[in-house]
Amino acid sequence: MITAQTPQKQLPSSAKKTALSVNINKVALLRNTRHLDIPSVTRAAELCLLAGAQGITVHPRPDERHIRADDVYELAALMKDWPHCEFNIEGNPFHNLMDFERNLSARGLPLHQCTFVPDSESQFTSDHGWTFPDDAERLRPLIEQVHSRGVRVSLFMDPIPEAMAMAKAVGADRVEFYTESYARAWSGKEKHKALEQFSQAARAAHAIDLGVNAGHDLNRDNLTEFLRAVPGVLEVSIGHALIADALELGYAATVKDYLRCIDEAFPVA
Repeated sequence: MITAQTPQKQLPSSAKKTALSVNINKVALLRNTRHLDIPSVTRAAELCLLAGAQGITVHPRPDERHIRADDVYELAALMKDWPHCEFNIEGNPFHNLMDFERNLSARGLPLHQCTFVPDSESQFTSDHGWTFPDDAERLRPLIEQVHSRGVRVSLFMDPIPEAMAMAKAVGADRVEFYTESYARAWSGKEKHKALEQFSQAARAAHAIDLGVNAGHDLNRDNLTEFLRAVPGVLEVSIGHALIADALELGYAATVKDYLRCIDEAFPVA
């Protein structure tokens, strides 16, 4: 468990390649259709880590439609065996996210990043970022609480350049760009416009030392182009497409192919 009273110092965005964090919610969703505890969520995470993934992400919702409370603690225990990898929990801090953050700390289990997402309890999937200045004052004390345990905070955000300074002002260490608009535009005429919007937002974030993550509907087709166009993405969190690919290719081959996509965005000089 990180015990420092300030979040880990992140490297400059130009200093390292984008990390891959695998969101395993959909493994839990499949498991929950029966009472046999298969497929195993922890085994899925372990296989992804063995294949080279640099992190595991979960988004436990209050209705436990996929990730359950026990999964969070079992995965955190697993991550103790992977000290060079990160455990990221996404969720709404006004629902159940802060309970997990407190309990993991109390149990001495690792947590490296909390990603605050403004989803409703009944929402099908995450579909928008935080709004500033509307959400600023209620987020600030929760960010301070997470920081007090030495955990990084990322805010799920739409790619709005002028909102980056406001995210930084409330204490966020990073933003996670909601990338569905890019994925939706990828095969059409609006792709370059979408990429430019994300690129401008990333530059605005970097200008104030705000780290950039990205996630939502990124896949093996569109990932490389996104990372080439959007500077300094520190981490991509990918779940739905990656787990769907793993049904055909297996976890190891799938993770390695996503890592290949990332490598192709960072050509060797």
